Amino acid sequence: MTTQPDGRRGGDAAAALDELRAAVARLERGEHGELADLGELVDEAPDGETPEDGAEQRGDPYAVARAIVLRQLTNAPKTREQLRQALARKGCPPDVAESVLDRMTEVGLVDDAAYAEMLVRSKQAGAGLARRALAHQLRTKGVDDDTAAAVLDDVDPAQERRRARELVDKRLRTLHGLDVTVQTRRLAGMLARKGYPGDVAYAVIRDALADAPEHRRD
Repeated sequence: MTTQPDGRRGGDAAAALDELRAAVARLERGEHGELADLGELVDEAPDGETPEDGAEQRGDPYAVARAIVLRQLTNAPKTREQLRQALARKGCPPDVAESVLDRMTEVGLVDDAAYAEMLVRSKQAGAGLARRALAHQLRTKGVDDDTAAAVLDDVDPAQERRRARELVDKRLRTLHGLDVTVQTRRLAGMLARKGYPGDVAYAVIRDALADAPEHRRD
């Protein structure tokens, strides 16, 4: 589990995000007295302006970049690469973007390891993705290979196999009455799309078919 620079752990990301949303909302309402805990990351904006608008009018590229990043983070957690791309789309100079992202990383608002842990837990529990598919998801989000590998090393093979069996049992109920070869092919295709290796997939499918009432022999 990743420890944030301010002492929070990766599991507290949701609480930190709620805190950030509230802080940005206060900023947009012109209530600036409680923003010190953000390490003066955001400049004050006059009433009726967003932080980004106010900073742009003052011609401060760093303040504009900070406002863009904070607004991105209020919607959902983001990786450093996703935020870098968002800044590039807004025309932020690369050196300004890197400086702001470095500061956001220092205070714990940007943490790719915590993001990766959250994504892996969510996708494994919800969609039932296995490590290969999870690695692809992390790569598309901009998580570097070393960080992704460290997080994926914590995936429990036994838990992954149990999740595969749950997926197969659920899908098998919709394939009742089909030829066993057709059932096997469709189940294998489903598990392959979710990133399960062939040996795990076929072992799980074999056991599930053997346990299915329609295939039991008295």
